[in-house]
Amino acid sequence: MELIAYPDREFLAMDLANKLAGELNTALMTHDVVGFAVPGGTTPGPVFDTLSAADLDWDRVKVFLTDERWVPESSDRSNARLVRERLLTGRASAAEFIPYYDGGPLTDAAVASAADRIAAYLPLSVLVLGMGGDMHTASLFPGADRLDAALSDDAPALMALTAPGAPEPRITLTAPVLQAAMSTRILITGRDKRDALEQAARVDDPRLAPVSVVLDTATVHWAE
Repeated sequence: MELIAYPDREFLAMDLANKLAGELNTALMTHDVVGFAVPGGTTPGPVFDTLSAADLDWDRVKVFLTDERWVPESSDRSNARLVRERLLTGRASAAEFIPYYDGGPLTDAAVASAADRIAAYLPLSVLVLGMGGDMHTASLFPGADRLDAALSDDAPALMALTAPGAPEPRITLTAPVLQAAMSTRILITGRDKRDALEQAARVDDPRLAPVSVVLDTATVHWAE
């Protein structure tokens, strides 16, 4: 794991956006299309704001989420809504966004359909993850109902999980997909997340610290 600490969050957002633009551009030099998976939540918003202005062949970039709450985009809890509002603007509006939510219940068929839509863009060229204070990443939460299956080497690309205390079910990329990404960057802010990261690096059991499955190859970007 490489950790890059920044003096403030503004500097972090600008530097990470520049690094992501460079990695996407490099991937586009050798691939007709590239898969770019991003997190939801509010933390990546400033990164998306800067990245959306990057001069790239965005029409060859396929954007999808690391995980999603199974809610419509009209919900303020929708990760897709954030991505559309903050990333898929300006130059980046030319990118294709591949949503998971289809308007129906979260069934095995809905998960399989979503997996089919992203299959051609795996392995991921560029992956951005967040991390919670409980050491979860994507929707791989400690205590989730199907966590063992999602962490296994033979897990499908996408799985539905129910997380403790979460008001709605979720769909998430699984550990094999996260581990196979050609570039992995983790974005965290705040002292509590830094402490959680250091704890995760010491934990041997990924069921207790799911983010640990990517730490060996990830670059972590952190600011207070």
